[in-house]
Amino acid sequence: MTSQPPRANRREHVGGHQAAASACVFGPDVVLAGAGLTCAGAVVLGTDREVAAVDEFSIPVDGGDLRAIRWGDSGPVVLALHGITANALAWSSVADALDGTVTLVAPDLRGRARSNRLPEPYGLAQHARDAVAVLDFLGVDQCALAGHSMGAFVAALAGTMFPDRFAEVVLVDGGVTLAVPDPGADIDAILEAVIGPAMARLRMTFASAAAYLDFWRPHPAFAESWSPALERYLLRDLQGSAPDLRSSCVLDAIRADGSDTLVNADVTSAVTRLTQPTTLLWARRGMVDDTPGLYTDERLAALGVAAPPLTVQPAIDANHYTILLDSGPATVVADAISSAVRRIEPDAANTVSR
Repeated sequence: MTSQPPRANRREHVGGHQAAASACVFGPDVVLAGAGLTCAGAVVLGTDREVAAVDEFSIPVDGGDLRAIRWGDSGPVVLALHGITANALAWSSVADALDGTVTLVAPDLRGRARSNRLPEPYGLAQHARDAVAVLDFLGVDQCALAGHSMGAFVAALAGTMFPDRFAEVVLVDGGVTLAVPDPGADIDAILEAVIGPAMARLRMTFASAAAYLDFWRPHPAFAESWSPALERYLLRDLQGSAPDLRSSCVLDAIRADGSDTLVNADVTSAVTRLTQPTTLLWARRGMVDDTPGLYTDERLAALGVAAPPLTVQPAIDANHYTILLDSGPATVVADAISSAVRRIEPDAANTVSR
């Protein structure tokens, strides 16, 4: 195993009010309602209870630095990849449920949040290469890999590109393609139709952080699950200065990744080429809390994917977002990750040294 780099100094004990000035997680001029924690013009993570220590750090990758958040400082490393317009804090509820039993590392993917200054190339193969760069930086030879939504497609592709680095794969409401549009299809139009407000906001500006949260409040997926953790996740996406705040997502990155997810045959078929144990978790409801969601038992059966090495778990009572963001469903995801880690041989599940 390669030697471990020193732990990053951007460190904070979540739940307390003391943090180093370098431990800021949100961008300048973003104010988190009710948090009451600021640091050099940025907001610091805060919760109502103590959870595993949080560490934010940079990883050198092609073209610059990739930002990542790490929960926990002992236990096997698990790498977690977020969805197409999301960010690393999408995994915070899962991290809470894991409660420090693993070291959960979630990057802001290239073109999003704190990694939005990274240049092209975009696309899912580049995300897979960036994921390996994270492991190299941490000195980890092999680990379990989890992905949600588009991140699940990245996880499936990374598992086929680098099978020796990812011993187990956990796919969360993604990774299995249902239908491939025509090659000449308008990707923007398809993304608008599929993810709706998540795509629409990329062309909008917001007068304040509160206005941005108000934009999200009517979203059917969040109506019954609004929480401080959700607010922190949403606000990590903001950049700029009031009254000209906007999403950090780079539109060209979203287009490239959306195109790969929808029409790139290497991506859409990746799940069928995985050789390592893989678990698929899926939500009963969809992106706007609609029924059915992306998957049903019948759809999955018709696709013929429910066979080793892929194990399909029963539907989770959640929608596409709350399967990760709500504490109850996040516990189910955490349990699947814990099971994947336990199946990896002890000498393959490397830990990050303190």
